[in-house]
Amino acid sequence: MALPDKNKLVRNFSRCPNWEEKYLYVIELGGQLPVLPEEHRQDKNLISGCQSQVWIVMRTDESGALTFEGDSDAAIVKGLVAIVFSLYQGLTPRDVVELDVRPFFTELELSQHLTPSRSQGLEAMIRSIRAKAAELS
Repeated sequence: MALPDKNKLVRNFSRCPNWEEKYLYVIELGGQLPVLPEEHRQDKNLISGCQSQVWIVMRTDESGALTFEGDSDAAIVKGLVAIVFSLYQGLTPRDVVELDVRPFFTELELSQHLTPSRSQGLEAMIRSIRAKAAELS
């Protein structure tokens, strides 16, 4: 996955002069996610609590770090999935459980621009990833 790391993500967002540019960048990030194979679009990978359909697949690689695959039927939500993956990529399950990514969304100035339903969906994604990581740790 060619997603930016946390620091580059913050830099790229800070270069966006307004919310419209940030919104377009979020959509662009979502477009960088690889296509999620059809066999992963199952109920067990569907995130409960999102208004849009969101699928997230997590595994550990040979080094113990988590790998992520995901998709959404909504472009902006798919971009939020990509941001969450950027924040968690390369971490172990234990690291994911211990890391609260919510401050990054404030730093990216996304929190105040998301609709309540998107904020709830983002929170559902984070809770689900942390719960699955806890099972894997």
